[in-house]
Amino acid sequence: MLACDQTVIGRLMNPDRHQQFLIRKERILSVAERLLLENNQEITLDELVAELDIAKGTLYKHFKSKNELLLELVIQNERRLLEISQKHHHDFKEYAPIYMLHHLLAPARTILLHQLEENLTMTESKLNHLFEALYEIRQERILAIKDITEAYLKSVNYDMSIRDYLSYIWSLTYGAALLLNSSYYQRSIGSRQKLINLYVNQALSLPAQSINLDAFEIDLKDLS
Repeated sequence: MLACDQTVIGRLMNPDRHQQFLIRKERILSVAERLLLENNQEITLDELVAELDIAKGTLYKHFKSKNELLLELVIQNERRLLEISQKHHHDFKEYAPIYMLHHLLAPARTILLHQLEENLTMTESKLNHLFEALYEIRQERILAIKDITEAYLKSVNYDMSIRDYLSYIWSLTYGAALLLNSSYYQRSIGSRQKLINLYVNQALSLPAQSINLDAFEIDLKDLS
């Protein structure tokens, strides 16, 4: 009998045990995220199992390595974003604020997960199956909002590709998260809510006319 068949049968015979396994995995990810946020993105597996009060062997039943656990955190967040896309795929002006608020109401988490993905992409070569899963979820998320994004750009008569516009919204969102999470700017920000509202409205307020950089006689190559 194939191993996958045995796994399926095991789940059917022990649904409670399988559910407990999933619940424990969710708890591990939740505690790991909290510790990373509390400890400036640094965490050891020993610290994690101590906080969870479980054996390290139990942890390895869920994650084969620390990097696998970290990448699973990124995937978990991407699934949440996919749910937002699927739930609000009828109106871009409804979707965009919710997408941005997901990031801006928890800016430290947004920065953490982005930096984890960047670091793992550069350093990890043994988790291709998880990277593929991440990119598939992300592609599904983008496809879910493709039509409403295109319709919105047409409604405001703005000539920009869907990819460029969504990239613009992400860069605006991530930049806002950096500002909101900055200890320096915390002292000068008046109203966080007003600032967040400004960023969300900026994402939706595309200019009627764009500036032609050629008129400034600037060689963009010199700025790179």
